[in-house]
Amino acid sequence: MFEGNPMPKLVDHEERRAHIIDALLRAAADSGLHAVTMRSVAIEAGVSVRLVQYYFDTKEQLLLAALTRLAVRMGERVRDRARRAGSSTAPRDIIEAVLLEAVPTDEESRTFHLVYTEYAVLSITDPALAGQLFLSAPDEMEDFLVGRLAAAQHAGDTDPRIDARQEAVVLLAVSAGLGLSVLLGQRTADDATAVLHYHLGRLFPGSRAFDGDSGSSHTNQRRPEAGSTGEAPDRSG
Repeated sequence: MFEGNPMPKLVDHEERRAHIIDALLRAAADSGLHAVTMRSVAIEAGVSVRLVQYYFDTKEQLLLAALTRLAVRMGERVRDRARRAGSSTAPRDIIEAVLLEAVPTDEESRTFHLVYTEYAVLSITDPALAGQLFLSAPDEMEDFLVGRLAAAQHAGDTDPRIDARQEAVVLLAVSAGLGLSVLLGQRTADDATAVLHYHLGRLFPGSRAFDGDSGSSHTNQRRPEAGSTGEAPDRSG
């Protein structure tokens, strides 16, 4: 009865929206957000400009949708990396796994952080992009780190006299700065990771450093300076 009259394929509108948003992110990674247009997104997505405009009336709507997608994806990436810390509940392992997400280690993460950084810069002068999206995620991350540092203090893994809030702010600033230095080519991802290990080693003396990519860990080795009791790292090189 239905031979020669196949049922029309149902359109998955969410899938189409996601396809167009991903095209914008790829275009932005190649030429920068400032150069992205509805037409360039349509070409990247392999669809018509009219179809892009069907789902997004303006470029600003498309940019905001892509920003939301990036923020959600960032949360997913952080959770995935934290899970790769394994069954360990050690505060340092969890903190390190989360902070390493800010360091671009492959092409996918490089693209992700490059576009996210472009959004952050553009939002400073573009009222349409300004708002809580760039504040809520860092604030949530800060609160999370404060909780992990407090747990480390309670467990005796770090100095009980430190200010957990201030240390969380420093850790986020360090990881963000290291990530940017990798994007700029100032240092490699391995070098940035080593710097992060060094800083965490001062917060968690004698702990085991977790490698968020390989899932392995190694003991943080520290040599005491001559005449010291070993509390401070050797800076003699």
